[in-house]
Amino acid sequence: MCSLNSWSQQTDSIHFSLKNKTRKAIRIPEIKANIEPYKPMFGSFGYSGVYHTYSSVTKSPAVATNKDKLLTVVKIYPNPVEDQLNIILSIGKDGTQTTIKIIDLLGNEVVTLANERLNAGEQTKSFAIPSRLNAGIYFLRVTAGSESQVKRISVL
Repeated sequence: MCSLNSWSQQTDSIHFSLKNKTRKAIRIPEIKANIEPYKPMFGSFGYSGVYHTYSSVTKSPAVATNKDKLLTVVKIYPNPVEDQLNIILSIGKDGTQTTIKIIDLLGNEVVTLANERLNAGEQTKSFAIPSRLNAGIYFLRVTAGSESQVKRISVL
């Protein structure tokens, strides 16, 4: 004979939980910058709904203008250069120690073209390119006082 227990179904072993699972809070990165928010100027020009004008934002005194610069390289010509290089630069202060160097792509100094004190104002300098310079791309570093500018030149 058969017993009843062998044919009966067993109870399900599935458990339900109604508790909320805690999720980790996702942190969104925060960008911090000194950006002036947009503020429309209402009624500043005699009419009320001015959406076409922006408020004037004053520049911080830390930003240097061209008048405050000690060095400005205006022009380098001809580029690409074969045998002579001309540089027009503007110096902001009298007696500024100025150095002009040619540097290769690895940052090694190849030639020092000038190392002298220059007077304030716009200067035009001409230099003969040494024959030991191979054809390729170089950088021209002009340093006046504590300021420096780097320009790319191609030598043929």
